[in-house]
Amino acid sequence: MAKVRCQRIGCDAMFSEDDNPDGSCTYHDAPIFHDGMKEWSCCKKRSHDFSLFLEIPGCKTGKHTTEKPVLAKAAAAPKLLLSTPTPTTNLSSKDTCSRCRQGFFCSDHGSQARELNPKTSNASGDALGGSNSDLKAAQPPPPKKIIDINHPQICKNKGCGKTFKERDNHDTACSYHPGQPFSTTE
Repeated sequence: MAKVRCQRIGCDAMFSEDDNPDGSCTYHDAPIFHDGMKEWSCCKKRSHDFSLFLEIPGCKTGKHTTEKPVLAKAAAAPKLLLSTPTPTTNLSSKDTCSRCRQGFFCSDHGSQARELNPKTSNASGDALGGSNSDLKAAQPPPPKKIIDINHPQICKNKGCGKTFKERDNHDTACSYHPGQPFSTTE
């Protein structure tokens, strides 16, 4: 019979079904990776270097197997301990969430927070400068300047400063730099 590779973590030995007694395989349970640290969940042996981590001899024994181990997600257990908001408590948790109260997008609640007290949010917005976007949206755009064609203009190109009339504004009007003179009206 052909030899196959053991699929258990930490073993990686070649074996055949004929030569597979109990205790021939030394292996580890699933690893835990956290903040650059590698740790075996079964024996709590740790390493920062991945190659040294894989060289730690197995702490469990058993028969070799060709089936890959099913790794349970180690990070799934802590998530179960966290309380998830239910639809009935979602509104009250929105009221207590500091991100929602300040008007920021909150991924926990899925939408923008509603304003609880417009007076306090405007007062805090003014103090933080947060209402500037409201003021900019409320102000109309400035009117365009109407300039007489014979009115003298000054070229705004740095280092130029040549005076010209708007009727003379063309590609070769300014001899100090290529292109048209730059005026205040655009």
